[in-house]
Amino acid sequence: MKTSIGIKDADLKKVAKLLNVLLADEHIIYMKTRNAHWNVEGADFHAAHLFLESQYDELAEVIDEVAERVRTLGHYAVGTFDKYLKLTRLTESTSEKTDSQSYYKELLSDHESIAMSIRGDIAVVEGTADNGTEDFLVGLLEKHEKMAWMLRAHFIK
Repeated sequence: MKTSIGIKDADLKKVAKLLNVLLADEHIIYMKTRNAHWNVEGADFHAAHLFLESQYDELAEVIDEVAERVRTLGHYAVGTFDKYLKLTRLTESTSEKTDSQSYYKELLSDHESIAMSIRGDIAVVEGTADNGTEDFLVGLLEKHEKMAWMLRAHFIK
């Protein structure tokens, strides 16, 4: 059934495409966080392991919310890693280091990158009548900013 929520079909398609790129980003950072959780080593293992678990739990919720927003707009959420890797603005992990600081540095960079991308996405959505997605993206921006802060707090100046 056609989605009829007061937004032009072309705008719904544009926003859904933008959200699917974000969904790909969220899956990549989720898997990188899971990888860090599984493989972190060092004297701070226990604390790092628990902290990373809290981060990937939050990302799992974000992934579901993004996919459901795409569906709310009447489009389909991408659901394969092949598509995620084609759509993402992030890169897969290339580091061979397994210490918490190395993982935190890479994840921090990714959260900051996603935050910057979301700011650009908000600007695109502002040009449509999709205030719901605009508000949704602002909420996601705040989540990524907070997750970045949590990672940044692990570094000594």
